Amino acid sequence: MKILLVEDDKNVSRFIVKGLKENSFAVDVAENGEDGLHFATQENYDLIILDIMLPILSGDKILFRLRERGNTTPVIFLTAKDSKESIVKGLNLGADDYIVKPFSFHELLARIRAVLRRGKEFLPSVLKVEDLTLNQLTHEVYRGGVRIDLTPKEYALLEYLMRHAGQVVTRTMISEHVWNYSFDSMTNIIDVHINHLRSKIDKDFSPKLIHTVKGVGYVLKRKD
Repeated sequence: MKILLVEDDKNVSRFIVKGLKENSFAVDVAENGEDGLHFATQENYDLIILDIMLPILSGDKILFRLRERGNTTPVIFLTAKDSKESIVKGLNLGADDYIVKPFSFHELLARIRAVLRRGKEFLPSVLKVEDLTLNQLTHEVYRGGVRIDLTPKEYALLEYLMRHAGQVVTRTMISEHVWNYSFDSMTNIIDVHINHLRSKIDKDFSPKLIHTVKGVGYVLKRKD
């Protein structure tokens, strides 16, 4: 899943980005409110983490403009403003959660997962296609009872394919949801990661699950 972080404190930003990437999220970062609003309106995100006290444009103004335009992307305020009035204002503006700094990354991660679950059709914690299973809570992947070790990016790619099992996903769709804003779509990095996945989950197993749809993208399914 893809997250936008709007945070002007570089130390806080690095800390959050590191933790999110370790948990297989793709992350874009904006260091001021103007860039944050631009990213939020030009790209598709699963969630936005938003500071309030930002250069150029404050976080509450960003959220107001997003909701005014009908943008319903979930937003978590992450801010040092800890008064009851600020919290109430933030939630009334349309924030889905409000976390006060200093914070625990484990708490932030739990809140992110909780917000992402809201308003969506229930998804099981374990995804399964044939004898391939992926546990979204523990990040464990098994094929035929054999544990498969994946890099964070390989895991994120496989999770995306399994969430859309049976559907053709294009390279553009993959790049938007697994990589970030600075991703160079002209590289062959997606094909490289697909080949790595194939070598790990298909090479020594049957049936083969990852298939190329020529000129379009990929599909994960049993091919009869």
